[in-house]
Amino acid sequence: MREVKNSRDRGGPAQPLVIANDLTRHFPVRGGLFGKAAGAVRAVDGVTFTVEKGETLGIVGESGCGKSTTARLLVGLIGLDKGEIVLDGEKLGGDLRLKDLWDDVQMVFQDSWASLNPRLTIEETIAFGPKMRGVSKVDARRLAHDLLERVGLAPARFAGRYPHELSGGQRQRINIARALAMKPRLVILDEAVSALDKSVEAQVLNLLADLKAEFGLTYVFISHDLNVVRFVADRIMVMYLGEVVEIGPVDEVWRRRAHPYTSALFAAMPSMDPDARTEKPPLAGDPPNPIDPPSGCRFHTRCQYAEAVCGKSVPRTSVVAGIASHLAACHMLDEASGHTKAGAAPTLINEAAE
Repeated sequence: MREVKNSRDRGGPAQPLVIANDLTRHFPVRGGLFGKAAGAVRAVDGVTFTVEKGETLGIVGESGCGKSTTARLLVGLIGLDKGEIVLDGEKLGGDLRLKDLWDDVQMVFQDSWASLNPRLTIEETIAFGPKMRGVSKVDARRLAHDLLERVGLAPARFAGRYPHELSGGQRQRINIARALAMKPRLVILDEAVSALDKSVEAQVLNLLADLKAEFGLTYVFISHDLNVVRFVADRIMVMYLGEVVEIGPVDEVWRRRAHPYTSALFAAMPSMDPDARTEKPPLAGDPPNPIDPPSGCRFHTRCQYAEAVCGKSVPRTSVVAGIASHLAACHMLDEASGHTKAGAAPTLINEAAE
């Protein structure tokens, strides 16, 4: 991970760019004749993590685990019910206003078509944000053309086109250029390459790596594809049912999976080796209802190692194998939890996966 020097760096390289503390967002569910609240979907429930300057944090998990809601909280598209977001030492809602957050944080969405205004040309799309920030029309147009060059699209060919005249990969490049036009420090990529075919996906991933080095960017990269996350990420965060179950350096998590859910995700990865076919599903059943999640460890209803303690108490977040940057929330990592296999993970989990 390269050291990033930025004129807007207020706290120095040791200060995390983002500190997310106890992020909580519940969506009310209404029913009945008068639309009274009948519960709430606990989309994000006490999520805590940091994003270091210049790194790429990968976020993975099943659909509905809270990845995209976490991203929208970070960029300020939806509000927090509880918790705090600190950007380079300034708290959102305190010293940091939402307008200031958007100067430093931009997002690239999964649906490249729905993200673009079909009535605007590509040049107008990229130049729109800077013009709203007071950049002159001439300078905004020059910036748009420069960014088109940076993302591999010749301005002479593409500046005057409309979104429907572009392929999916080209539209996603436009979305990346539009985000960079605001000169952000953090770019959140929510399944930004999942809708692309593999050859175009590789081109966009290489482009993101080049742009990160050129502009000194920090990424939060959300994906369901673990191989893609391993390629782009420095650290990986695994979410399940609105909570973080494991986080650590990507190579360390790959080598030593400490949570049974992480192991199940890895076991579900497709293999090109016919002798390494998955013979049985790594997980049984569907994820529980997020309106009424299980007590204790939320994964215990699907975990092969579950015991009585797993349904009664929430597991503490523990350091894995003495590596301070690798953390997981499992009773088997806590020798004081009362679990009969306490202290056996992650060795037990990795042996079972092999």
